[in-house]
Amino acid sequence: MEFAKPLPEYLVKRYQGWKATTYAENKSWYKRLAEDGQHPRAMVISCCDSRVHVTSIFGADQGEFFIHRNIANLVPAYAADGKQHGTSATVEYAVTALKVAHIVVLGHSSCGGVQGCFDMCEGHAPELDEKTSFVGRWMDILRPGYERLAPGEPKDRLRALEKEAVLVSLENLMTFPFVKSAVEDGMLSLHGLWNHIGEGSLECYDPGAKAFVAV
Repeated sequence: MEFAKPLPEYLVKRYQGWKATTYAENKSWYKRLAEDGQHPRAMVISCCDSRVHVTSIFGADQGEFFIHRNIANLVPAYAADGKQHGTSATVEYAVTALKVAHIVVLGHSSCGGVQGCFDMCEGHAPELDEKTSFVGRWMDILRPGYERLAPGEPKDRLRALEKEAVLVSLENLMTFPFVKSAVEDGMLSLHGLWNHIGEGSLECYDPGAKAFVAV
């Protein structure tokens, strides 16, 4: 495998710094995690965006969250078609094997994936409409959210679509039989959040108000 290269030196130094400090000071905790396995209380589905730092937002330690990241924090609808489904497999493992008590879908401001979906649906990104576009076909998941957008200024519609990405994912989670069963049995709860990166604010979807409200 000649194309695989050594780790960049800056990452090597960061690892060595972590091993000498954080790990060294908490060695017994890491050994316990390794020996006892993971028992996270919550699964978090967030965007791949490098600016979204789930563990920092909630001050979480290792072992607390089972985290899955993908473009625009999307969950596809349930499909038992024998194909490979990374997000669906992660949800299945979290619910049926780890038996998490919560699934949190975390959206955010200035999401590039959502912007791509918006541009594609507006007809401004023909390259994403190509069958060969992995991003475009992934963002097809969000088309129902785009179709629900109210008329208005593009920037307001884009912000609304970021939140629709959370709602579409929550709706799709309930199409999974094992998720639906766990929710109805009171063993699992679903939560929709939206984070404004620049302001550090967090909003949670309130089904009663049918809106996202400040946490």
